[in-house]
Amino acid sequence: MANKHVLETKNVAKRFPGVLANDQISMYLNEGEILAILGENGAGKTTLLNIIYGLYDQDEGEIFINGEKTTINNSHDAINQGIGMVHQHFMLVPVFSVTENIILGSEVSEAGILDLNKARRKILELTDAYGLEVNPDAIVEDLPVGVQQRVEILKALFRKARILILDEPTAVLTPQEIEELFWVMRELKSKGVSIIFITHKLKEVMEIADRIMVMRRGKVVGETRPSETNKNELANMMVGREVLLRVEKELAQPEEPVFEINDLVIHKSEGRNSVDHVSLTVRAGEILGIAGVQGNGQTELVEAITGLRPVDGGTILLDGKKMPTENPRALTENGMAHIPEDRQKHGLVLSYPLTDNLILCSYYKSPFVKGLTRNNDAIEAYSEKLIEDFDIRTPSPFIPASNLSGGNQQKLIVARELSRDVKILIANQPTRGLDVGSIEYIHRTLIEMRDRGVGILLVSAELDEIMSLSDRIAVIYEGEIVATLDAKDATREELGLLMAGSKKERSIEAEV
Repeated sequence: MANKHVLETKNVAKRFPGVLANDQISMYLNEGEILAILGENGAGKTTLLNIIYGLYDQDEGEIFINGEKTTINNSHDAINQGIGMVHQHFMLVPVFSVTENIILGSEVSEAGILDLNKARRKILELTDAYGLEVNPDAIVEDLPVGVQQRVEILKALFRKARILILDEPTAVLTPQEIEELFWVMRELKSKGVSIIFITHKLKEVMEIADRIMVMRRGKVVGETRPSETNKNELANMMVGREVLLRVEKELAQPEEPVFEINDLVIHKSEGRNSVDHVSLTVRAGEILGIAGVQGNGQTELVEAITGLRPVDGGTILLDGKKMPTENPRALTENGMAHIPEDRQKHGLVLSYPLTDNLILCSYYKSPFVKGLTRNNDAIEAYSEKLIEDFDIRTPSPFIPASNLSGGNQQKLIVARELSRDVKILIANQPTRGLDVGSIEYIHRTLIEMRDRGVGILLVSAELDEIMSLSDRIAVIYEGEIVATLDAKDATREELGLLMAGSKKERSIEAEV
């Protein structure tokens, strides 16, 4: 690897009202290198990269590209300097084709006329050169998330990027898609592209990075290489204290069923059902995990049982009472809490302040109202307590939720849902996008809720999370529950086979 700094920052600082987001950051990136920037939510990682990409102006400091000092006022300047950025939340037009999205803003024309065929040929050349298999004629909204991410990478390469910034690229990917992304990253590296990889995930850093820079509360606190460290040391550097990476819990003491799904069916337009006659029981004081490769009906199942999607058959019982479908308020009133898979679409009102988002399920109840009037003092006091308890990094409880980082948006939802009096918690990807300290806190809180008698239905793309938190594990494949196992007896190999479609039937329902 050539030891050439393609990018360097010196003493970069950025302030927002009440927050020093970047405090004298100096870093460098070599040619053909994967640099992982690791840190908690609110550590300043994304702010730094937004400065490099021209989305923010730094208050202090300098940026160098290939050894020359440069000024980057906007993303066009960054693109002209060979910098591309793939954001955590994709910047794609869903109804446009892959080709239309890739060329948007950099249109290919012939004699002033848009030449889509020429653009398509260039995109196919890029897909062949970098191993990025994408159909240039596909409509983006029809593509899986992992393929949409490839479109974002192709957008950067189409603009001749030699420095690629990936902001939390694995936050919404399945394990299989993550492996595919890492293969693409290695291909890019082999062709001289330099990559900055922002993440919270220690396992991924150890697998893919050449060098690791750790940030904490706006500062660089250390630099190392995977061969020179381990996950525990990295976690300690990120958080500034020892972090428990494994869940500690006592044996569950489950009681009577608190939540039951009976013969639930959800049709889809063609082929087999999205949810195919699913029956599940969650007892008070236990965590039932749903394991499965993303796209096997988990999303539809959770949306149905939380009132966000109509069902075509079956019943839902909460604490013995049949629940109306398509009525989230009735479910909430009867003791259901929900951490949704898509935090921005189903979890938050992004334009509302944190205060309002924290009381979305109870804004009409005491002490948040007095008669017909909002009790703003009570709302503010409640919000400030949750912000402190769940370590939501924000300069104020009154800023819009859209101003928070993705991880802090997730914390906002978790704080709201776990702080109510609930009987059943539907937790769909509860730690997606969170750092190790926050994951530790949420895992501990879930176990505490279980031990207080709350039933928890946990859906996660992280098999390690399913195995460490669950008391029982149900495996879903093509919309069916193909097995239900006792977590203490389940192995990764067995679960992997079942998730891949092995029809080995094994159920412990009769035992419990």
